[in-house]
Amino acid sequence: MPEGHTLHRLATHFAKTYGGQRLRVSSPQGRFADGARLIDNRVLAVAEAHGKHLFLGFDSGAWLRVHLGLYGAWTFGDSEGEHSLGAPRQGNSEPKRLERGADGFVVAPSPTGAVRVRFVGRSGWADLRGPAACEVIDVSGKEAVQDRLGPDPLRDDADPERAWSVVAKSRTTIAALLMRQDVIAGIGNIYRAESLFRSGIEPHRPGRAVDLTEWEVLWADLTALLEDGVRDGRIITTRPEHRAQPTARPVPRSDAFYVCYRTGEPCRICSTPIKAEELAGRTLYWCPQCQSQ
Repeated sequence: MPEGHTLHRLATHFAKTYGGQRLRVSSPQGRFADGARLIDNRVLAVAEAHGKHLFLGFDSGAWLRVHLGLYGAWTFGDSEGEHSLGAPRQGNSEPKRLERGADGFVVAPSPTGAVRVRFVGRSGWADLRGPAACEVIDVSGKEAVQDRLGPDPLRDDADPERAWSVVAKSRTTIAALLMRQDVIAGIGNIYRAESLFRSGIEPHRPGRAVDLTEWEVLWADLTALLEDGVRDGRIITTRPEHRAQPTARPVPRSDAFYVCYRTGEPCRICSTPIKAEELAGRTLYWCPQCQSQ
Protein backbone atom coordinates (compact mmCIF):
# COMPACT_ATOMS: atom_id res chain seq x y z
CA MET A 1 0.00 0.00 0.00
CA PRO A 2 1.45 3.41 -0.91
CA GLU A 3 2.59 5.35 2.15
CA GLY A 4 2.10 9.03 2.84
CA HIS A 5 4.95 10.40 0.76
CA THR A 6 3.39 8.94 -2.41
CA LEU A 7 0.08 10.71 -1.77
CA HIS A 8 1.85 14.03 -1.30
CA ARG A 9 3.74 13.47 -4.54
CA LEU A 10 0.41 12.82 -6.23
CA ALA A 11 -1.09 16.02 -4.83
CA THR A 12 1.91 18.02 -6.01
CA HIS A 13 1.76 16.49 -9.47
CA PHE A 14 -1.97 17.19 -9.86
CA ALA A 15 -1.55 20.78 -8.69
CA LYS A 16 1.44 21.44 -10.94
CA THR A 17 0.22 19.68 -14.07
CA TYR A 18 -3.57 19.99 -13.95
CA GLY A 19 -4.29 22.77 -11.47
CA GLY A 20 -6.39 25.63 -12.81
CA GLN A 21 -7.53 23.58 -15.81
CA ARG A 22 -10.99 22.51 -16.82
CA LEU A 23 -10.98 18.73 -16.95
CA ARG A 24 -13.05 16.16 -18.73
CA VAL A 25 -13.86 13.42 -16.26
CA SER A 26 -15.23 10.01 -17.21
CA SER A 27 -15.41 6.46 -15.91
CA PRO A 28 -14.42 4.08 -18.73
CA GLN A 29 -15.10 1.13 -16.44
CA GLY A 30 -18.54 2.52 -15.59
CA ARG A 31 -18.38 2.01 -11.83
CA PHE A 32 -17.86 5.70 -11.16
CA ALA A 33 -20.12 7.13 -13.87
CA ASP A 34 -22.40 9.04 -11.48
CA GLY A 35 -19.48 10.55 -9.58
CA ALA A 36 -17.67 11.48 -12.79
CA ARG A 37 -20.68 13.47 -13.97
CA LEU A 38 -20.56 15.59 -10.81
CA ILE A 39 -17.05 16.88 -11.55
CA ASP A 40 -16.93 16.65 -15.35
CA ASN A 41 -16.01 19.89 -17.10
CA ARG A 42 -15.06 21.55 -13.81
CA VAL A 43 -11.79 23.34 -12.97
CA LEU A 44 -9.35 21.60 -10.64
CA ALA A 45 -8.81 24.28 -8.00
CA VAL A 46 -6.70 22.50 -5.37
CA ALA A 47 -4.98 19.18 -4.68
CA GLU A 48 -3.93 18.05 -1.23
CA ALA A 49 -3.09 14.92 0.71
CA HIS A 50 -3.78 13.90 4.27
CA GLY A 51 -2.14 10.62 5.22
CA LYS A 52 -3.11 8.05 2.61
CA HIS A 53 -6.02 10.09 1.23
CA LEU A 54 -5.84 12.30 -1.86
CA PHE A 55 -8.32 15.17 -2.10
CA LEU A 56 -8.91 16.94 -5.41
CA GLY A 57 -11.05 20.07 -5.06
CA PHE A 58 -13.04 21.56 -7.94
CA ASP A 59 -14.44 25.03 -8.56
CA SER A 60 -17.96 23.73 -7.88
CA GLY A 61 -17.07 23.02 -4.25
CA ALA A 62 -17.01 19.27 -4.83
CA TRP A 63 -14.07 17.13 -3.75
CA LEU A 64 -12.88 13.82 -5.16
CA ARG A 65 -11.51 11.62 -2.37
CA VAL A 66 -9.27 8.74 -3.38
CA HIS A 67 -7.68 6.10 -1.16
CA LEU A 68 -5.48 3.80 -3.24
CA GLY A 69 -5.46 0.89 -0.80
CA LEU A 70 -3.33 -2.12 -1.70
CA TYR A 71 -3.91 -2.15 -5.44
CA GLY A 72 -4.78 1.37 -6.56
CA ALA A 73 -2.57 3.40 -8.89
CA TRP A 74 -2.68 6.53 -11.02
CA THR A 75 -1.18 6.46 -14.50
CA PHE A 76 -0.33 9.75 -16.17
CA GLY A 77 0.48 10.86 -19.68
CA ASP A 78 1.92 14.37 -19.68
CA SER A 79 5.13 16.37 -20.04
CA GLU A 80 6.95 13.87 -17.81
CA GLY A 81 6.10 11.00 -20.15
CA GLU A 82 3.87 8.07 -19.22
CA HIS A 83 4.36 7.21 -15.57
CA SER A 84 2.46 5.93 -12.57
CA LEU A 85 2.21 6.43 -8.83
CA GLY A 86 0.76 3.78 -6.57
CA ALA A 87 0.93 0.01 -6.81
CA PRO A 88 1.79 -1.52 -9.16
CA ARG A 89 4.10 1.18 -10.46
CA GLN A 90 5.74 1.56 -13.82
CA GLY A 91 8.76 3.60 -14.77
CA ASN A 92 8.69 6.74 -16.83
CA SER A 93 8.61 6.41 -20.58
CA GLU A 94 10.34 9.02 -22.68
CA PRO A 95 8.25 12.21 -22.90
CA LYS A 96 6.33 12.33 -26.15
CA ARG A 97 4.72 15.18 -28.01
CA LEU A 98 1.14 15.36 -26.79
CA GLU A 99 -1.48 15.47 -29.52
CA ARG A 100 -4.37 17.85 -28.97
CA GLY A 101 -7.75 18.07 -30.56
CA ALA A 102 -9.27 21.19 -32.08
CA ASP A 103 -10.64 22.10 -28.64
CA GLY A 104 -7.15 22.08 -27.10
CA PHE A 105 -7.67 18.97 -24.96
CA VAL A 106 -5.06 16.22 -25.11
CA VAL A 107 -6.01 13.18 -27.17
CA ALA A 108 -5.68 10.34 -24.65
CA PRO A 109 -5.05 6.72 -25.65
CA SER A 110 -7.84 4.16 -25.45
CA PRO A 111 -8.29 3.01 -21.83
CA THR A 112 -6.46 -0.19 -20.89
CA GLY A 113 -7.86 -2.38 -18.15
CA ALA A 114 -10.44 -1.35 -15.56
CA VAL A 115 -10.05 2.43 -15.45
CA ARG A 116 -12.26 3.76 -12.67
CA VAL A 117 -11.68 7.45 -13.41
CA ARG A 118 -10.11 9.26 -16.34
CA PHE A 119 -9.11 12.93 -16.38
CA VAL A 120 -8.27 14.66 -19.64
CA GLY A 121 -7.01 18.24 -19.74
CA ARG A 122 -4.87 20.50 -21.86
CA SER A 123 -1.64 19.31 -20.23
CA GLY A 124 -2.21 15.57 -20.18
CA TRP A 125 -4.39 12.73 -19.00
CA ALA A 126 -4.66 10.65 -15.82
CA ASP A 127 -6.21 7.23 -15.24
CA LEU A 128 -7.11 5.72 -11.86
CA ARG A 129 -7.31 1.95 -11.42
CA GLY A 130 -8.15 -0.26 -8.46
CA PRO A 131 -8.65 2.23 -5.61
CA ALA A 132 -10.02 1.14 -2.25
CA ALA A 133 -12.14 4.31 -2.13
CA CYS A 134 -13.20 6.81 -4.77
CA GLU A 135 -16.05 9.20 -4.06
CA VAL A 136 -17.27 12.74 -4.65
CA ILE A 137 -17.97 14.57 -1.39
CA ASP A 138 -18.65 18.13 -0.26
CA VAL A 139 -16.45 20.12 2.10
CA SER A 140 -18.24 18.80 5.18
CA GLY A 141 -17.62 15.26 3.98
CA LYS A 142 -13.94 16.07 3.49
CA GLU A 143 -13.70 17.55 6.98
CA ALA A 144 -15.40 14.47 8.44
CA VAL A 145 -12.78 12.21 6.86
CA GLN A 146 -9.94 14.41 8.08
CA ASP A 147 -11.37 14.59 11.59
CA ARG A 148 -10.97 10.81 11.79
CA LEU A 149 -7.30 11.01 10.82
CA GLY A 150 -4.34 11.72 13.03
CA PRO A 151 -1.79 14.42 12.22
CA ASP A 152 0.13 13.99 8.98
CA PRO A 153 3.81 14.93 9.50
CA LEU A 154 3.97 16.30 5.95
CA ARG A 155 1.18 18.81 6.47
CA ASP A 156 1.72 22.32 7.79
CA ASP A 157 -1.17 21.84 10.23
CA ALA A 158 0.30 18.69 11.79
CA ASP A 159 0.13 18.67 15.60
CA PRO A 160 2.45 16.02 17.11
CA GLU A 161 0.98 16.69 20.56
CA ARG A 162 -2.36 15.33 19.35
CA ALA A 163 -0.71 12.01 18.48
CA TRP A 164 1.36 12.05 21.68
CA SER A 165 -1.79 12.44 23.78
CA VAL A 166 -2.96 9.06 22.45
CA VAL A 167 0.41 7.31 22.58
CA ALA A 168 1.23 8.43 26.12
CA LYS A 169 -1.93 6.84 27.56
CA SER A 170 -2.03 3.64 25.55
CA ARG A 171 -1.21 0.08 26.59
CA THR A 172 -1.04 -0.85 22.88
CA THR A 173 2.43 -1.48 21.48
CA ILE A 174 4.12 1.48 19.83
CA ALA A 175 4.49 -0.63 16.65
CA ALA A 176 0.73 -1.11 16.47
CA LEU A 177 0.01 2.54 17.30
CA LEU A 178 2.17 3.75 14.43
CA MET A 179 -0.01 1.79 12.00
CA ARG A 180 -3.20 3.45 13.22
CA GLN A 181 -4.17 6.23 10.86
CA ASP A 182 -6.14 7.93 13.65
CA VAL A 183 -2.87 8.31 15.57
CA ILE A 184 -0.47 9.34 12.80
CA ALA A 185 -1.72 9.59 9.22
CA GLY A 186 0.41 8.35 6.35
CA ILE A 187 2.65 5.87 8.16
CA GLY A 188 2.76 2.39 6.71
CA ASN A 189 4.70 -0.78 7.40
CA ILE A 190 8.08 0.37 6.11
CA TYR A 191 8.11 3.73 7.88
CA ARG A 192 6.92 2.04 11.06
CA ALA A 193 9.75 -0.48 11.24
CA GLU A 194 12.49 1.77 9.96
CA SER A 195 11.68 4.74 12.20
CA LEU A 196 11.52 2.54 15.30
CA PHE A 197 14.91 1.06 14.41
CA ARG A 198 16.49 4.46 13.75
CA SER A 199 15.10 5.73 17.06
CA GLY A 200 16.28 2.65 18.97
CA ILE A 201 12.79 1.88 20.33
CA GLU A 202 11.76 -1.71 21.07
CA PRO A 203 8.58 -2.15 18.99
CA HIS A 204 6.66 -4.15 21.60
CA ARG A 205 6.82 -1.45 24.26
CA PRO A 206 3.43 0.00 25.18
CA GLY A 207 2.90 3.53 23.98
CA ARG A 208 2.76 4.77 27.56
CA ALA A 209 6.29 3.37 28.12
CA VAL A 210 7.67 5.69 25.44
CA ASP A 211 8.82 8.94 27.04
CA LEU A 212 8.32 12.40 25.59
CA THR A 213 11.94 12.78 24.47
CA GLU A 214 11.80 9.48 22.59
CA TRP A 215 8.51 10.53 21.01
CA GLU A 216 9.93 13.84 19.84
CA VAL A 217 12.91 12.05 18.27
CA LEU A 218 10.59 9.54 16.61
CA TRP A 219 8.26 12.24 15.23
CA ALA A 220 11.18 14.30 13.90
CA ASP A 221 12.68 11.26 12.22
CA LEU A 222 9.37 10.24 10.65
CA THR A 223 8.95 13.76 9.31
CA ALA A 224 12.45 13.76 7.82
CA LEU A 225 12.01 10.30 6.26
CA LEU A 226 8.67 11.27 4.72
CA GLU A 227 10.16 14.48 3.33
CA ASP A 228 13.00 12.44 1.82
CA GLY A 229 10.41 10.11 0.28
CA VAL A 230 8.60 13.04 -1.35
CA ARG A 231 11.91 14.33 -2.73
CA ASP A 232 13.29 10.98 -3.90
CA GLY A 233 10.09 9.24 -4.98
CA ARG A 234 11.03 6.16 -2.94
CA ILE A 235 11.74 5.17 0.65
CA ILE A 236 15.41 5.10 1.62
CA THR A 237 16.14 4.98 5.35
CA THR A 238 19.79 3.93 5.58
CA ARG A 239 22.62 6.37 6.07
CA PRO A 240 25.48 6.12 3.54
CA GLU A 241 27.96 4.76 6.09
CA HIS A 242 25.69 1.76 6.73
CA ARG A 243 25.35 0.70 3.10
CA ALA A 244 27.34 -2.00 1.34
CA GLN A 245 27.70 0.41 -1.58
CA PRO A 246 27.91 3.80 0.17
CA THR A 247 28.54 5.84 -3.00
CA ALA A 248 26.15 4.03 -5.38
CA ARG A 249 23.58 6.26 -7.10
CA PRO A 250 20.79 5.49 -7.21
CA VAL A 251 20.81 3.59 -3.92
CA PRO A 252 20.12 -0.09 -4.73
CA ARG A 253 17.09 -1.69 -3.07
CA SER A 254 19.41 -4.05 -1.17
CA ASP A 255 20.89 -1.03 0.62
CA ALA A 256 17.68 0.98 1.14
CA PHE A 257 16.45 -0.36 4.51
CA TYR A 258 17.82 -1.24 7.92
CA VAL A 259 15.36 -3.99 8.86
CA CYS A 260 12.47 -4.28 6.37
CA TYR A 261 12.51 -7.46 4.27
CA ARG A 262 15.82 -8.50 5.87
CA THR A 263 14.58 -11.34 8.12
CA GLY A 264 17.56 -13.39 9.35
CA GLU A 265 20.12 -11.11 7.74
CA PRO A 266 22.73 -9.42 9.94
CA CYS A 267 21.87 -6.01 11.34
CA ARG A 268 23.81 -3.29 9.54
CA ILE A 269 24.90 -1.89 12.91
CA CYS A 270 25.48 -4.83 15.27
CA SER A 271 25.28 -7.96 13.02
CA THR A 272 22.48 -9.53 15.09
CA PRO A 273 20.00 -11.39 12.83
CA ILE A 274 16.94 -9.31 12.03
CA LYS A 275 13.69 -10.71 13.42
CA ALA A 276 10.16 -10.60 11.99
CA GLU A 277 6.65 -11.37 13.20
CA GLU A 278 3.07 -10.48 12.40
CA LEU A 279 1.84 -7.45 14.32
CA ALA A 280 -1.23 -5.33 13.57
CA GLY A 281 -1.86 -7.26 10.39
CA ARG A 282 1.54 -6.65 8.80
CA THR A 283 5.03 -8.07 9.13
CA LEU A 284 7.05 -6.21 11.74
CA TYR A 285 10.84 -6.21 11.37
CA TRP A 286 13.30 -5.23 14.10
CA CYS A 287 16.77 -5.82 15.54
CA PRO A 288 16.59 -7.45 18.99
CA GLN A 289 19.95 -5.96 19.97
CA CYS A 290 19.77 -2.38 18.71
CA GLN A 291 16.14 -2.16 19.83
CA SER A 292 16.47 -3.91 23.15
CA GLN A 293 15.13 -1.01 25.24
